[in-house]
Amino acid sequence: MAQVELIMPKMGESVAEATIIKWLKKEGDKIAADETVLEIATDKVDSEIPSTTEGTLIKRLFNEGDVVQVGKAIAIISTDASVALETPEVKTPVSSQTTTVQKELAVSAVKEVVTLEKSSSGKFFSPLVRNIAKQEGIAMAELESISGTGANGRVTKNDILAYIPNKGKQSTKEQTKVVQEVSSNGATHAKPAISVNAGDEIIEMDRMRKLIADHMVMSVHTSPHVTSFVEADVTNIVRWREKVKSNFEKREGEKLTFTPIFIEALVKAIKDFPMINVSLDGTKIIKRKNINIGMAAALPTGNLIVPVIKNADMLNLVGITKQVNDLANRARTGKLSPDDIQGGTYTISNVGSFGNLMGTPIINQPQVAIMAVGAIKKKPAVIETSEGDLIGIRHFMFLSHSYDHRVVDGSLGGQFVRRVADYLEQWDVNREF
Repeated sequence: MAQVELIMPKMGESVAEATIIKWLKKEGDKIAADETVLEIATDKVDSEIPSTTEGTLIKRLFNEGDVVQVGKAIAIISTDASVALETPEVKTPVSSQTTTVQKELAVSAVKEVVTLEKSSSGKFFSPLVRNIAKQEGIAMAELESISGTGANGRVTKNDILAYIPNKGKQSTKEQTKVVQEVSSNGATHAKPAISVNAGDEIIEMDRMRKLIADHMVMSVHTSPHVTSFVEADVTNIVRWREKVKSNFEKREGEKLTFTPIFIEALVKAIKDFPMINVSLDGTKIIKRKNINIGMAAALPTGNLIVPVIKNADMLNLVGITKQVNDLANRARTGKLSPDDIQGGTYTISNVGSFGNLMGTPIINQPQVAIMAVGAIKKKPAVIETSEGDLIGIRHFMFLSHSYDHRVVDGSLGGQFVRRVADYLEQWDVNREF
């Protein structure tokens, strides 16, 4: 019987694991080559895993909700047309004792996950959570009283580790009022007591919102944020875009929004101030060679995702426009790949699209700076001419530049946002595209 392991694939730089969110095939189902078998989620984006071969799914090695490392087998597919549904033997090469031991451990771990029974109350506890509870002398009844933050209220490793310091110090009722949370960077902080009143609706965060919340808290804990503001006169840009947008769309087949223009100015300013395009690793500053601009995009669900324009400094305005439109469209339709949201070195967020004048954006780690562009508004302004000052109507926009004060001082942060404004204000109204 020929058996093929379906492997958790590599899904982009720095992605080491993924969570299985839904199996689309049951054990015993026939599968065509390239047919989707399951859906997974990383801390970046959701993806589908297709079968690498035609055959029958004879074993799912992990359950929905399990976290699986990249490179691990997640299912076994038989290519034998006459195969009967059975638990396959995992064959290991005899040439490597280390590999054999690892395989045996992997198989035993899988069996433990698959065969583990729920508690008497119906709650599911992973082997890791049960082992921690056993080591800490936490009885099943006490374990069941812990409020879980995982899928379907499941108690996670962080939940039980947060519970342990308070074990025995307060009653279960009191423990529900003050809970210690552990974020992804290991920082522990108190969660305030929340009362629920009659008529209140409790809405569970979806998976992406939980990840966003964790990422934002981590960023604030990691970087001391400072924000500088500049108001830019973008009248020339508004007039130029209005003049060329129709012909631009006819020639290029793309709508010309303001976002590509802002990104082009950002790229020019980054070239002038390359120490904005860095990351910080402890006391080491990593100066990025590539200029990869992330653009925050709102999803129909209300969540946020940041697709990345790779090597934006190598693109002209037409090229940036095509990238912006493509990534925005695929973000809205849920068709971004993990690689589309990897590798950003600087991020822009257009809060003006929601009618906001300005914002104080949170840095998208491990970057050290982010810019928010506000709504474009008409204002009366003093216009200096060779014949004297005049009052006229101009288009203005606020730029908000948040930066990590560990590595970006006020001088650099302020000069950078001023330089972006200069490039926008100096736009040539006669520019060809």
